[in-house]
Amino acid sequence: MTHSQLYPLEVNPRTGEPFLRLPASNQNIIITPPRLSDAPLFAPIINDPRVSPWLEGPPIPYTDEHAAEWIEIITKQSRAILDDLKEEETSNPDGPPKLVGGCPVRHIREILPDGTDIYLGDIAIGRAQLEEVIDPAERKNHVEINVNKPLGDPSIIWTFGNYLAPSHHGRGIMSAAMKLILCSWAIPRMGVRRMTGYTFAGNVGSVRVFEKSGFVLKRILDNGKVVRGEHKLLNYLEWEASETRT
Repeated sequence: MTHSQLYPLEVNPRTGEPFLRLPASNQNIIITPPRLSDAPLFAPIINDPRVSPWLEGPPIPYTDEHAAEWIEIITKQSRAILDDLKEEETSNPDGPPKLVGGCPVRHIREILPDGTDIYLGDIAIGRAQLEEVIDPAERKNHVEINVNKPLGDPSIIWTFGNYLAPSHHGRGIMSAAMKLILCSWAIPRMGVRRMTGYTFAGNVGSVRVFEKSGFVLKRILDNGKVVRGEHKLLNYLEWEASETRT
């Protein structure tokens, strides 16, 4: 049987929006593409003191202006992947699943009893910034090489970035989301074979999230990273396809 190019994504029959659904006890949690309407929902989570100290990328305090810029970027990225897959399905309807360079679903939502949903957080996969390479100039060179490797190259190193609303911490949601994206999309649809994970030292919960998807904590890094004026050490984790835990 030939699957849709969107496989294993499901499609909401009412809205046409693709999604992945978390298994078992978290079946009311789905992962969808970003929506433009999500932007005002970012700041309350990102600025929460239970979340912000563990994030490197977003400016703190995070404003609605930051969110408006970011949502435009990520919605375009998601739409480009979905458009590519739809075009492949039209031009080559009996062809094999096409490899793509990212995951089109990343926003985590809880479906409420009335059928509406609420935004809970974000999980994104991309090519790694190779924080484990200590020398900045050498790291820049290695990152450029990693970014320019052709899609499907098994030596590409990828990584996850994520955050979740504190109201839903401790429920296994992020662990389930990471494992789902890794096994259902990253491996079969992106050709991912190697990954690294980076979390700030002291973020025990985030380390456990990675470990539940088969990542192995290798060491603590000091590559001179300074975030918002504070020197940060990093937990460094590794994953290879042969280590996948199902």
